[in-house]
Amino acid sequence: MKKKFLAILLSAACALSVMAGCGSDAGTSGSSENKTASETKKETASTQKTEASKDVSTVVILYPGEETDSMANFINNQLNPRLADEVGIKVELIYKGWDQYWEQKDIMLAANQVIDLYWDGLPDLSSMVNKSQCQPIGDLIKENCPDMLRVIPESQLAGGLVNGVQYGIPSAYAPSSCMFQLVCVRKDILDGVGMSDIKTADDLKTFAQKAADQYPELNGPADIIFKPLTRNFADEQYTWCAYADSVVYGENTRKAYSYFETEAFQKVAKFNASMYADGLYKDELTTNYNERDSRMQQGTYLWVEGSLGKENEIIAAVRSNAPEAELKSFLLNPTADKYITACGGEVLCVPYSAANPAGAMKFLNWLYKSQENYLFCLYGPEGENYTVENGRIALKDPGFEGYFYEWMFRNANYTMFTSDVSEDFIKTYEAWDDNAKTSDVIAFHFDNSNVLEIETAINEVIQKEFTPIECGYVDFDTNYPAAVQKLKDAGIDDYVAEVQRQLDEFFAANGYQH
Repeated sequence: MKKKFLAILLSAACALSVMAGCGSDAGTSGSSENKTASETKKETASTQKTEASKDVSTVVILYPGEETDSMANFINNQLNPRLADEVGIKVELIYKGWDQYWEQKDIMLAANQVIDLYWDGLPDLSSMVNKSQCQPIGDLIKENCPDMLRVIPESQLAGGLVNGVQYGIPSAYAPSSCMFQLVCVRKDILDGVGMSDIKTADDLKTFAQKAADQYPELNGPADIIFKPLTRNFADEQYTWCAYADSVVYGENTRKAYSYFETEAFQKVAKFNASMYADGLYKDELTTNYNERDSRMQQGTYLWVEGSLGKENEIIAAVRSNAPEAELKSFLLNPTADKYITACGGEVLCVPYSAANPAGAMKFLNWLYKSQENYLFCLYGPEGENYTVENGRIALKDPGFEGYFYEWMFRNANYTMFTSDVSEDFIKTYEAWDDNAKTSDVIAFHFDNSNVLEIETAINEVIQKEFTPIECGYVDFDTNYPAAVQKLKDAGIDDYVAEVQRQLDEFFAANGYQH
């Protein structure tokens, strides 16, 4: 409504401007012959400016997080003038806080609110397609994104295909094996309790116990990290391949399983229950699960689910509250196979409600056109917040968190680390995928259209019954058997069978990756 109201005001202003111009032409003193050269020059410049502004279209972006004054200033006074001049567009961001982003996204798209571009997790792409939340964009990419196609290869774009149709742009083109399977910890606290490494769930518990004894002012872990713990406890690599983390694919057995019925899940739940029993977890980890990242950034928590480089992404925010903080990500069960999966990434989509889908593509193409544009979107103009020194970003204010999220557009062709990132990390990052395997299901997207009712029923059971069990918030032995029966009653066996059927068809057409 606000946007429509502004549009009405602008239209009215234009109409008044035209009327005023007509009145001037009718008057004896309004002819060009009676105007000074200065007046004529001013009017010409004004007309040119008005005509130029008519060519600038708006791209509405739904964006997770809270608006800041610095971001608003960057968008309005630095980014948009460049976009208007170079591409003929400007961007308008609609902010939704992390605690409500996905719910609000669904509501806004269901109401056909004008949104030209939005972000989500790549694993949910098929569900978004079935909800009619994203439109085919293959032709839009071909017509508007020649520069983007030079730095995002076809193999990466294939992750955004559903039934052969391009519905999304998998935007995080970078080393990605074991995505969401690492744990990002306070390395300074780890050192402080006399530990140097985290390899197992037992190491994590020992760390939490020692930190509770030596740093009682801290709040303990910020996250139940169920995916890193699953890697720790599973006998094979599990890759999530259906809605609400309900079904996993076993990379060795090549079968689909109900995740909540696996032995690995049971061990995760029991571990987390022991953390609660020993007073190492706080209730907010369950009751406010989605706030885990914001908790970690408060500077009083020990760990959160990590990814390669997450420590660099959030360190400035953590240090704004704990200046002495150091972060490091560890891979649990480090000797197990690493897999590159489509489930570990971001996706950019254009909804059917988009008023300017071509403009959305033009924005992405401009962003990926050069490293200069890429860094501009992340940090602003060079020389203002940062300089480039010896191939590194030197921030003038170490607490500066940047503008657009780097992980949302990450691209290996343009990645440039800040000067505080260690050489050891850069070497690890660049070689991270060297020995990784490609998941069998990297390009698989489950089509849930045949089992929508079952999926809804399953998700309700997961939210009500399994989430507190997974978190260790309730007694496992008392609650687990009844929860499994409810899952069965909701149709989990039929759901897994449908996933397996589609997997079999997918493998028959595409083969296995390893």
